[in-house]
Amino acid sequence: MSIGDSNDVFGRLKAALPQRWFGSTSDSMPVVDSILAGLGTGLTFIYSLYAYAKAQTRLLTCSDGFLDIFASDFFGSSIQRKANQSDASFRGVIQANLFAEKATRKGVVNVLTTITGRAPVVFEPNRVGDVAIMGVPTAGGQNYMGIQTSMYVGPARMASTATPYQAFIIAYRPQATGGSAGGAFTDAPTQAALNTPLAKSYTNSLSLLTSSATDADIYAAVDATRPVGTILWVSISN
Repeated sequence: MSIGDSNDVFGRLKAALPQRWFGSTSDSMPVVDSILAGLGTGLTFIYSLYAYAKAQTRLLTCSDGFLDIFASDFFGSSIQRKANQSDASFRGVIQANLFAEKATRKGVVNVLTTITGRAPVVFEPNRVGDVAIMGVPTAGGQNYMGIQTSMYVGPARMASTATPYQAFIIAYRPQATGGSAGGAFTDAPTQAALNTPLAKSYTNSLSLLTSSATDADIYAAVDATRPVGTILWVSISN
């Protein structure tokens, strides 16, 4: 028995009756018990509505359409639930954006990693840590002018002071899910049901693939977290 269920409400109602008239709570009173059980059913439903409404007042416990309303209140139309996205997943997106570090390089990296599940590559030509240094093998794992030796690894990135407050970002799309597991040939004679997923006779379709973040989401995330007065060039890759 838990608080607010039918047995709990029934027990509370019966305990409130005058014992001199109706006896103790352990006494069997079929007529009275039936009436109290009927009342308890209605009150249990009302209590469940109260508990549900209370849960919708906090981000960690709200659910269903109220989670969408929460996102709309804070972010307008910039953050919306994806098709078939669960409450837990959508809540995570809201939390990531609500408490995200902003106006910093780390903030941009964090939000892109959160929404795509893949860390982006960020290159600032005016930042020493992002460019190559001649004669320094351990300089961020970079090489100099494309020289590949045992001492140098990684791509050559030349510094430039001509592009202040600018950065180049390679953001990666999240892994698409759905559909591809069922794609095969349509001429397998031992298979039937052309539209049966996961059968050899099933024809696949890109329309069945779903992604947790679109290209527009990636651009919006960068724009929402970038420092004011900066230019971030974004390339989206698979």
